[in-house]
Amino acid sequence: MLSGKIVISCLLSVAFYIETVRCFYLPGVAPMTFHEGDEIPLLVNHLSPSMYFQHLDEDGKTFKGDKERYLYSYDYYYEKFHFCKPEKIVKQPESLGSTIFGDRIYNSPFEIKMLQDQECTSLCGSVIPGDDAKFINKLIKNGFFQNWLIDGLPAAKKIHDTKTKSDFYGSGFELGFVQVLQTVGSSQVNTVPKKPSSNEGIELDTREPKNVQTLQNIEVAYFVNHFDINIEYHDRGEGNYRVVGVTISPASIDRSSPDSCSSTGKPLILEEDKDNQVYFTYSVKFIPSETVWATRWDKYLHTYDPTIQWFSLINFSVIVLLLSSVVIHSLLKALKSDFARYNELNLDDEFHEDAGWKLGHGDIFRIPHKSMLLSILVGSGTQLFVMIITTIFFAALGFLSPSSRGSLATVMFMLYALFGFVGSYTSMGVYKFFQGPYWKANMMLTPILVPGFIFSVILSMNLILLYVHSSDVIPASTLFFMVFLWIIFSLPSAVAGSLIAHKKCHWDEHPTKTNQIARQIPFQPWYLKTIPATLIAGIFPFGSIAIELYFIYSSLWFNKIFYMFGFLFFSFLLLTLTTCLVTILITYHSLCLENWLWHWRSFIVGGVGCAVYVFIHSILFTKFKLGGFTTVVLYVGYSTVISVLCCIVTGAIGFMSSMFFIRKIYSSIKVD
Repeated sequence: MLSGKIVISCLLSVAFYIETVRCFYLPGVAPMTFHEGDEIPLLVNHLSPSMYFQHLDEDGKTFKGDKERYLYSYDYYYEKFHFCKPEKIVKQPESLGSTIFGDRIYNSPFEIKMLQDQECTSLCGSVIPGDDAKFINKLIKNGFFQNWLIDGLPAAKKIHDTKTKSDFYGSGFELGFVQVLQTVGSSQVNTVPKKPSSNEGIELDTREPKNVQTLQNIEVAYFVNHFDINIEYHDRGEGNYRVVGVTISPASIDRSSPDSCSSTGKPLILEEDKDNQVYFTYSVKFIPSETVWATRWDKYLHTYDPTIQWFSLINFSVIVLLLSSVVIHSLLKALKSDFARYNELNLDDEFHEDAGWKLGHGDIFRIPHKSMLLSILVGSGTQLFVMIITTIFFAALGFLSPSSRGSLATVMFMLYALFGFVGSYTSMGVYKFFQGPYWKANMMLTPILVPGFIFSVILSMNLILLYVHSSDVIPASTLFFMVFLWIIFSLPSAVAGSLIAHKKCHWDEHPTKTNQIARQIPFQPWYLKTIPATLIAGIFPFGSIAIELYFIYSSLWFNKIFYMFGFLFFSFLLLTLTTCLVTILITYHSLCLENWLWHWRSFIVGGVGCAVYVFIHSILFTKFKLGGFTTVVLYVGYSTVISVLCCIVTGAIGFMSSMFFIRKIYSSIKVD
């Protein structure tokens, strides 16, 4: 009775927590109606890196300035920024996925009321010391963006895509602007602006220094301290209004006093050798819009390079069709001939020695080395595979809208925990296929090994992020909550899957018997050896997802909204099919050359090759422009984890396809 009460109380606690973290996101999911004069809260999020850290000099060439590159975020109210604060800072509730991906959302001192325009409203004054100015200038030069939220919509900047010739709203806006100017020697640049600094660009004149000889380019950072907030609203009649768009036009203006909104004609440059007096101001303008609330996110969701994505998908679809046609035709033809030869009746009492893959019938089901580890990896890969394809499918149908921040990561975590049943069932079934004796150890290790690896990496990266004061640090409470959810959801499901597989799964019923002495494997041609075969086989599955990987990495590291799940779902199906086909093809030809060691080989051929190319792609994605110890460690560390998980997933696909293929062909022949 007591244990039942404990379980019920735990479930109620989880339900209460989930309901609490979801309540903040109701404005993004359910419409919120405002009336004239109603307060519209403006919430601030972390400052995140962007892809706009490369700047052009006066000759139009890319200028490589500061070598430090950031791939992690900072809290908006981090002490070095000296932004204006409300009387009481209140942290907003966030979903599990939002917290994991670094969202840190707070209230702000901005006062915005529906349909009440404001012109140059003073926010506050702040003193920024020289050391902090140096830190801010560094982030400006590295393209950091501010991220605000109004009624669940991200404050955006208008962007024109030259490839699709369309306009869309890009999430976030600049912390500051950068101008690359040509100067001589170590002389200071004397800037005379022709117009106030804004996101439209800055035109500057430079005085020619005297008595200097060498020319060099320098980056001049301008700190944003004024915000033109444009709120688009839809009039529903009867005094009801809804917010359907938010854009920000930031500007850098050096002001003379907190009460004066007149510009001095100069952009705001933070001096790094003295204290800087900064005055923050903002303006608000309400713009009527015909956009209805249901379609307000359409302006934010943009398909990048749709032509190249369609070309890639069609190209690899044709390759898959051709590859599958060749594989199926050649295998069916060869197997039909093999079955006819192996199963023919010998009426002449003549001895005919078997040849080809039939010779391995006495060794093909022999237990491999490290069978426990292989079965756990295959089970974990199957669990990840089911989680990935389910998540992408629901996202493609529109159930995981970006309006609900962090919903994608939250659903992925919950599905991975719930699909522990599938992973453990597969792991135990494969271990029974190997006829392994330690099934209890398999049941205990399957739900711990791969999740434990992922959790240990997260803890290691957390320590590094904590050292640099990043907002991407996952709070200890969230980590404990993740472990708690894992214990109450995943472990019972995994144990149930293992027990059911141990009792009901019959993968250990092999069509042939295993000999006591292993057969010697003859010499193999170079192209069927493990390393060459792995690298050759990995090209095809990697090619099917290479284009999508670029957009996924852009979303992960540079805070872009990714929603092209239709392309991603089709690419993942191509990845699955190509992995199955190439692994079965290589397994069959290896068996024909009497190589019966297919177990680890099929996992490696199916998984390692694609994972190696994924890791190489992640390195090439940076264009070798990463700098700074923390950035390099974070990027390489997380890229390695992604590659390892890719290896486990595709390796499981390759092993399972080879296993069922082998069971099928050896159950179709007669063996004396």
